[in-house]
Amino acid sequence: MLKDIQFDDKSAIPIYRQLADAIASYIRGGAILDGDRLPPTRELAGQLGLNRTTVSAAYDLLESEGLIKGHVGRGSFVSYALHPQLSGSSFISFASSRPAEADFPVGAFQSTCREVISGPMASAILQLGLPSGYAPLRQYLLDSARSEGVARPDDDILITSGCQQAMDLLQRVLAPPGSTVAIEDPVYHGQRNVFRRADIRLVPIPVLEDGVDIERLARVFAQERPKLVALTPNFQNPTGTTLPQASREAIVKLAAEFQVTTVENDIYGALRYTGYSLPTLKQLGGSVLIRSFSKIAFPGLRVGWIIGPAALIAELTEARQWCDLHTDQLSQAVLLRFAESGRLEEHCQRIRALGRERLVACLGACERHLPSGASFTRPEGGMSIWIRLPDPLDASELLPRAQREGVSYVPGKHFAVGPHDPRTFRLSFGGLAPALIETGIARLGRLFQEELERARSVSRFDAASALV
Repeated sequence: MLKDIQFDDKSAIPIYRQLADAIASYIRGGAILDGDRLPPTRELAGQLGLNRTTVSAAYDLLESEGLIKGHVGRGSFVSYALHPQLSGSSFISFASSRPAEADFPVGAFQSTCREVISGPMASAILQLGLPSGYAPLRQYLLDSARSEGVARPDDDILITSGCQQAMDLLQRVLAPPGSTVAIEDPVYHGQRNVFRRADIRLVPIPVLEDGVDIERLARVFAQERPKLVALTPNFQNPTGTTLPQASREAIVKLAAEFQVTTVENDIYGALRYTGYSLPTLKQLGGSVLIRSFSKIAFPGLRVGWIIGPAALIAELTEARQWCDLHTDQLSQAVLLRFAESGRLEEHCQRIRALGRERLVACLGACERHLPSGASFTRPEGGMSIWIRLPDPLDASELLPRAQREGVSYVPGKHFAVGPHDPRTFRLSFGGLAPALIETGIARLGRLFQEELERARSVSRFDAASALV
């Protein structure tokens, strides 16, 4: 069955994601049953003609979504029965960092679509487009970036199918196989896997309470001489941390000294709920900036963009043409109209207000319900926080129990580049109402406290036995 899976090489969706989606559909559809063993990664890679790393990334993603469970020495098994029906009202998922569908301004979006389709440019929009993107949207975004001070006079812009394609194109052009790349650790697995797929040597830079470790980054630049460094300065995924301005200035200075290209992922920057905005690395002299409409508007439209030197954008556009030919002009035209009409700003203001309520609920619930000894980040925006449980709790081992209690999260190992702390996990609050956030964290808190008391009881018993 799995050996018959087909892939779309021209799609903006990475192959590992296509594979994970295909396997997930078999599991949810009942074609693969709970308890069934999936083929070993090496075997399935051979059957499908894929790199083993691609299959491993797909299995990691399926495990993070609670559909399979890996066992050392035994393989990966379907564990769907542990996972309540995802459509059930009692199940609370903190696993996905995405906006709530209930927050989408569907009426305003429908009006925008009608305006675009009934407008004089409808026929041209439905024709083949340019690989660089819908020209009016490119100009709108470039003008906005220049007025913000983000784009320099010699910069240009490329529209992409979301941030994932943007990162993939940058890897193809800037970091060929065998290159060295510095990357945050922990980091969003989609970004990590872009480089792993290409046989890149990744050098992890630890993410501390206030973003990446600058001292470690400086040593890596001096000793490893990476081609580029990929960073998320605002509300980093998965930790939610934000780089202070002094760190941003230090990074730009170091990158210039060692001739390292900075790739700045600013997908969450517009989701600041409290505090003050900080200048982007690009504003301070950085190389490349990536942004997207996915977190602030409609993830399904898959519209992101890259701002960088015109010569680099030309190379990226050529690379994009080879794999994607041209862009989806209709989605871009609709988003342009949505922005120019003022509806996007109205929506963003509402999203930020709702996000503020959810963040407050999340931090408050963590304070009230997590066991003593647990710690968590305290972001001022974004969609996620990073939790570290007290010893000897293991977030991966506790996930099946959490799912039986009707709650899900993503263990820290799925975001690791180097060795990971098994006590950590990501909790994403962006798509949940405050009441559900409270309920879900309360359930987790009870589970963690019970397990902590059990572990300590066993430890006391073992210690007493040893003294006899």
